[in-house]
Amino acid sequence: MEDIAGKTFKVVVVGSGPAGLTAALYAARADLAPLVLEGPEPGGQLTTTTDVENFPGYPEGVTGPKMMDDFKAQAARFGADIRYGTVDHIEFAQRPFKLRVDEEHHIFAESIIVSTGASAKWLGIESEQRMRGRGVTACATCDGAFFRNQHVIVIGGGDTAMEEATFLTRYASKVTIVHRRDEFRASKHMQKRALNNPKIEVMWNSELDEVLGEQVVDGVKIKNRVTGEVQTLADVTGVFLAIGHKPNTDLFKGVLEMDETGYIITEGKSTKTTLEGVFACGDAQDSVYRQAITAAGTGCMAAMDAERWLENQAEAKAEEAEAQA
Repeated sequence: MEDIAGKTFKVVVVGSGPAGLTAALYAARADLAPLVLEGPEPGGQLTTTTDVENFPGYPEGVTGPKMMDDFKAQAARFGADIRYGTVDHIEFAQRPFKLRVDEEHHIFAESIIVSTGASAKWLGIESEQRMRGRGVTACATCDGAFFRNQHVIVIGGGDTAMEEATFLTRYASKVTIVHRRDEFRASKHMQKRALNNPKIEVMWNSELDEVLGEQVVDGVKIKNRVTGEVQTLADVTGVFLAIGHKPNTDLFKGVLEMDETGYIITEGKSTKTTLEGVFACGDAQDSVYRQAITAAGTGCMAAMDAERWLENQAEAKAEEAEAQA
């Protein structure tokens, strides 16, 4: 990082993943020589996903890490400078923006593309973390098709859990919702939709105690929070966490407009934020779709928005210089 300390870039992409690397690809092809700072999780959430079957261009499917390596190589081919580093502070009041990386190096950016993503909320038990990507997942849309005619569980009690459970009934033979309370937080409509589905059962006052298995999920242990009894569901092969996501946007709080959860709000059909020269894409501003393909699409938009903004800035400076001449 020392070799670029103090340097000014036209575009700095903060965060990687499908959104950030697509933004880098488009910015590089526009001869903007973008710098990508990958953040604490290079490649984003897809690096913890074993198989991706729903991204166009991979007819036989691809692992998440391999796909992100392909994204990275393609962006680098056109001149994107991709570095391992985490932006921990930005001075937004000055232009160009001053970014601190890994608490020691400073660089400058004429424009910033935020692609810091969002992180799924996890329970934090050891077996859950050990089996992530091996049958434990936080995305039914991404991974549901891998569990055809199998018994899966969904952890949660809000609208997301109801939606995920209902979606999974397209593939699974049985879906058990495990909820720690005796009533759902979900809207009445979403509850009714899930509870009326013959493939869905509910374990009330219960929590995931342990995920069984080594290479793949081979059952789960569920603890009743009232009686303390632990029950083994030996036929469960998939565990879906549906307790929410947290956008990784703390760095921008108090500067960019966000919703109550922390997702960055963008302007209309664009990636423009409330601060000139800062653009947001991917899961940092998308609380609805959260797919690799939609993230990549907004990454493209952010690069194009940044390119046009930089062009307008250059034209405005040229006109000002001409007026003063």
